[in-house]
Amino acid sequence: MLDVMKSHTTVRRYTDESISDDVFHELIAAAQHAASSNFVQAYSVIQVKDEEKKEQLGELSRNAFQFSTAALSLIFCADLQRANQAVEKHGEKMVEGNLENFTVATVDTALFGQNFALAAESKGYGVCYIGGVRNNPQEISELFELPEHVIPLFGMTVGVPVKTNEVKPRLPVEAIVHEDSYDSEKYEAQLEAYDKVTRAYYKKRTNNRKDFTWSETMREFLSVEKRPHLQEFVQSKGYLKK
Repeated sequence: MLDVMKSHTTVRRYTDESISDDVFHELIAAAQHAASSNFVQAYSVIQVKDEEKKEQLGELSRNAFQFSTAALSLIFCADLQRANQAVEKHGEKMVEGNLENFTVATVDTALFGQNFALAAESKGYGVCYIGGVRNNPQEISELFELPEHVIPLFGMTVGVPVKTNEVKPRLPVEAIVHEDSYDSEKYEAQLEAYDKVTRAYYKKRTNNRKDFTWSETMREFLSVEKRPHLQEFVQSKGYLKK
């Protein structure tokens, strides 16, 4: 399992080999054993089989090639609709707009999704997380008839990889672990060293070579506001206070 975890790479090209529903459900059943806050199990998965819907999903998420060529096209949803009905079964109402409920739903879904990815990779499949479903969450919700309290959090494609990509070098363990108190002063030297490692990786990897570093990637990603429409959409689904 440790080898599987350390060999993860994003897969964007798959063979035409299919994955049966039996295998898919086996992977889902394994993923369900992820930890869940208060055992809410605040997640659902949409398996997209309809070719027309798959095409629309690809366009809305700006990942048409991924969804059109993968053996499994999935949408992982943060979901409190089921729990809400459980509350109503006992004559009560779920509190809406609560940040903790939103956190529970998103964390539960992320843990479930990662468990699913590990289960798939343990069987030799490759996966690709697709955050692009958050580009047009309202339209995707309408396309798949997602009710209140259900948010399309991320997509995932699964299949047999055409080839295995090189593993990206992660941050050193020392950058992640802090003993007894948080130490941000160590980052200057660590980032300088890690930038050299990532630049060498990007320049030598097989596909999409570039002269870039991790800190430059962070500058590009975090210095511009991303998906400003998300907050209003999340609030419209009954999460977070307006």
